[in-house]
Amino acid sequence: MFIRPLKLTQHVDVQGPEKATTLILLHSLGTDLHLWDLQMPRLTERYRVVRLDIRGHGLSAVDAQPFSMSDLADDVVAVLDHLKINSFYIAGVSIGGTIAQWIGFKLPKRVLGMVIIDTSLVNAAPPSLWRARAEDVFQHGLEHLENGIISNWVTSKFIDSPETDGLRQMLRRTTVEAFSGCSLAIADTDLTNMQIPDVRAVVVRGAEDKLTPQDYAQRLANKRNAELHIIPGASHLPNFEQPDALTDEIISFIEGNTHY
Repeated sequence: MFIRPLKLTQHVDVQGPEKATTLILLHSLGTDLHLWDLQMPRLTERYRVVRLDIRGHGLSAVDAQPFSMSDLADDVVAVLDHLKINSFYIAGVSIGGTIAQWIGFKLPKRVLGMVIIDTSLVNAAPPSLWRARAEDVFQHGLEHLENGIISNWVTSKFIDSPETDGLRQMLRRTTVEAFSGCSLAIADTDLTNMQIPDVRAVVVRGAEDKLTPQDYAQRLANKRNAELHIIPGASHLPNFEQPDALTDEIISFIEGNTHY
């Protein structure tokens, strides 16, 4: 569906039993809601699953105005309010995990729990690198960066898979305004001092993720009073590379089948 709860039209997908527990899924920079396709069959058996394209990704609109991580969180909150969702779990990958934490900060009484995947309190790359990348993409587009970005998303064994071709297509249709704007938002984000009271969480990291070092993931887990779980054989985007393992993590967290 397409909705406009704020000034920009957003593309939203809702599946699963209407009266089931709600789960919000947020994708990474340069992908779209289809990043979660392989998780959907099992998740929609149990939950009402809401996916959305963050601004300028997939089929969601974007404008040329600067925006912050808080603005990206407000986009999601507007969708939740539009759909009259009062309580929910949320899972986010990379920038999606950062947005999830912002939502936990804004709506701590409505968030039942967070699954934070391959992200950190502050990005491992310095803000200057993200600002330079934002300018580069705005001036020259994404094509010349594609191979380097993809090689950080998946392991070398997975680089020639059909699923990775799908990731390439998601990246290619991400707007310049969105990629540059999100890069600037990442540059300006440090959640080290953000307090999210009483929101249950688990932190998940692909064992071969070069963009989220182990110590960064551990600091996030310590901050959120959460366990850090590692998915072997995965890099920054485990959704396609280790789909069952990631789905297991989400279901186990929500169902409370492991101790957190």
